[in-house]
Amino acid sequence: MRLRHIRTIAAACGTLLAVLASAAPAFALNVFACEPEWGALARELGGSDVSVFVATTGRQDPHQIQARPALIAELRRADLVVCAGAELEIGWMPVLLRQASNARVQPGSPGYFEATAQVQLLEKPARLDRAQGDIHAAGNPHIQTDPRMMRIVAARLAARMAEIDPAHAAGFGQRMRSFDDRLAQAMQRWQATAAPLRGAKVVTYHKGWIYLLNWLGMEEVGTIEPKPGVPPGSAYLAQLLDQIPKRGARMIIYAAYQDPKPASFVAEKAGIPAVMLPFTVGGTDQSGDLLGFYEDTVRRLLAGLGPAR
Repeated sequence: MRLRHIRTIAAACGTLLAVLASAAPAFALNVFACEPEWGALARELGGSDVSVFVATTGRQDPHQIQARPALIAELRRADLVVCAGAELEIGWMPVLLRQASNARVQPGSPGYFEATAQVQLLEKPARLDRAQGDIHAAGNPHIQTDPRMMRIVAARLAARMAEIDPAHAAGFGQRMRSFDDRLAQAMQRWQATAAPLRGAKVVTYHKGWIYLLNWLGMEEVGTIEPKPGVPPGSAYLAQLLDQIPKRGARMIIYAAYQDPKPASFVAEKAGIPAVMLPFTVGGTDQSGDLLGFYEDTVRRLLAGLGPAR
């Protein structure tokens, strides 16, 4: 009698465990995204077939990240790494890859994906000279600010996900087409809404906006940093303030993760607005996903242009 009771309990426990196992999501693909934009894209393409970990936030400088043990632990379990590349993560990602010792996601393997390798980069230096500041040999890596680039990367990333996880290839492809359709429709709306921005001249904090400006037809006529990654001195700022009215700059642009004080100082002295942009998903409360990121960027730029537009 007692044996029968034990068997009944064991059977019930087995059934409960089976139910719990079936109710829990069975993630097929563990994705380690270096920046929020690529984490957001992986979620768009992967849906419930992926588990996505994002190493940085929209309020962090992607150049300046510490190779923390928590990141190493996440990288060890990853099946796919998605980074911007073009040396954006040069200060921390090589350390993580070495410490994690995960053969699935080493450079050159299918599990290692660089977004910038999928597109043609702008601002590739004619010569490499570190005296010119924090320059990237392959070109400017901040492609996420142009949705046209995002469409190209999305198609390539969906194909890579299907290569690694063929069992869910159909789902990746279907979600990629849905995302591309939604983004294309939104781009038509943004192009019309952002028409007043075409030809507008701006000063940027850091040379991270070339793809956004190229997409919207805007022009960069100066930077607060004298060289990429180099803080400005008083003499340089005085020269910049002298040039701003001559060059017809309409606003100062800076990223959500950057100190607002230098941009605000220059904007106040020049008599033009300082406009904070999200730079990536999560940079502002309104940029919770990729479409929201572009929507909020356009809205903030138009607000910076003001009623005189």
